[in-house]
Amino acid sequence: MSKGENQLDSAAPTAALPAATPVSDSEVVEYLVGNPDFLTRHPEVLQGMAAPERWSGDGVVDMQRYMLDRRSDEIDELRNCAIDVIETSRTNMSTQTRTHAAVLALIAARDLETLVHVVTQDWPMLLDVDVVSLGFEPVDGPLAWAVGQDIRSLPIGAIDALIGTDQDVCLARQVLDNGDVFGAGAGLVSSAAYVRLRSVGTMPLGMLALGSRGNTFQPGQGAELLIFLSRVVESCLHRCLDPDR
Repeated sequence: MSKGENQLDSAAPTAALPAATPVSDSEVVEYLVGNPDFLTRHPEVLQGMAAPERWSGDGVVDMQRYMLDRRSDEIDELRNCAIDVIETSRTNMSTQTRTHAAVLALIAARDLETLVHVVTQDWPMLLDVDVVSLGFEPVDGPLAWAVGQDIRSLPIGAIDALIGTDQDVCLARQVLDNGDVFGAGAGLVSSAAYVRLRSVGTMPLGMLALGSRGNTFQPGQGAELLIFLSRVVESCLHRCLDPDR
């Protein structure tokens, strides 16, 4: 290779790398909006960021205030959820305790008259409702003595029409009763629970009705304890009506 060629090669310009194009603010914002979990996946980025200390009023977002407010909202939501769970647990425990007390009082009844009195007179206080009624369709035999006092006589088909043919419990948020179900206490009832009493032995088809002046009963609530109460009433009534069986 000649000396001239060496000089020519050394004089040849070196190819320059293209300059990096700076990323604009709008591109950063667009990326962050499209990837909202970016800071979650890369929390180390926040450690090196300098966020404004206050809301300046000139369109600059106070990231610290925003992040603190968001965290505060999350804490408030968690606190509210915890309060709801605690209140629901307390309510359920109170309802269960009242149900147990009502069942014990009913089991202690040794005759039909006392049993009917416990359900219609004692249960409202024990269960924290305003009216408790027993109804049968039709009322005859040993139960006839209590018709018009503590037991309601219902026409054939009334229970299926009120509760439904395919279910044992009906919860009503608003009730307008003319006295057919709750008798003299109908004016006190705003919400109600109707529970079927199955026909057993000489006991006709019946219904246990609980009424409250508040919004105690609403569709969608759990009805397990109500069904339990109705089964206990069935058993005790059957015991009194058919003692030999």
